[in-house]
Amino acid sequence: MALPNPGMQIERTNTALVVTDPQNDFLSPQGVTWGVVGESVEENNTVANIETLFKAARENGIPLFISPHYYYPTDHEWKFEGALEKLMHSIKMFDRKGPLNLDNFKGSGPDWLERYKPYIENENTVVVSPHKVYGPETNDLVLQLRKRGIDKVVLAGMSANLCVESHMRELLEQGFEVAVVKDATAAAIVPEGNGYDAALTNFRFLANTVWSTEEAVAAFSQQETVTAIS
Repeated sequence: MALPNPGMQIERTNTALVVTDPQNDFLSPQGVTWGVVGESVEENNTVANIETLFKAARENGIPLFISPHYYYPTDHEWKFEGALEKLMHSIKMFDRKGPLNLDNFKGSGPDWLERYKPYIENENTVVVSPHKVYGPETNDLVLQLRKRGIDKVVLAGMSANLCVESHMRELLEQGFEVAVVKDATAAAIVPEGNGYDAALTNFRFLANTVWSTEEAVAAFSQQETVTAIS
């Protein structure tokens, strides 16, 4: 029996675009994870597709929320870590000198990809506090969405089977409708498996709908339910 596709109706008044971790450490060839995520990023055209979503959201009045990932010196004092937490800390991924310190931040791994800055660094974009593991349980994303009357989320960003999937799961549990944009994300490919392939399965099982970037843009502009292309 095939899974149903409930779809999602886009409405400017209660829909937001949420992008996780649009940062150099994930999306730049100079980023510390490029050796394991680069193939997936290039195969999905992830960098350009995220920018396409930014543009479409701006043009159609869809608010933009960014959920970033930062680690400060105090975060390296954690007494235990999962596999990827340990790796991220060891390679100094998303490392900043402190929550109030921007020394050497510009162009660094935790900084935004340069081409995204016109969309993120403006008064209309909501940059929430950093999530610390993968999901929004440790930041104020849900609060900021609720305060603006938003109950529908179009979700994209990095990385597919970690922060994107964790955000999807928590937002669903919090009562949001969630559409995931499958080619505006990517994931690590390591000997243990392909994180992107794993995430695609779970996106389809759990999200209200799974769109391509093209379908998401159409939904933004048409303000109507879009049926995903299989």
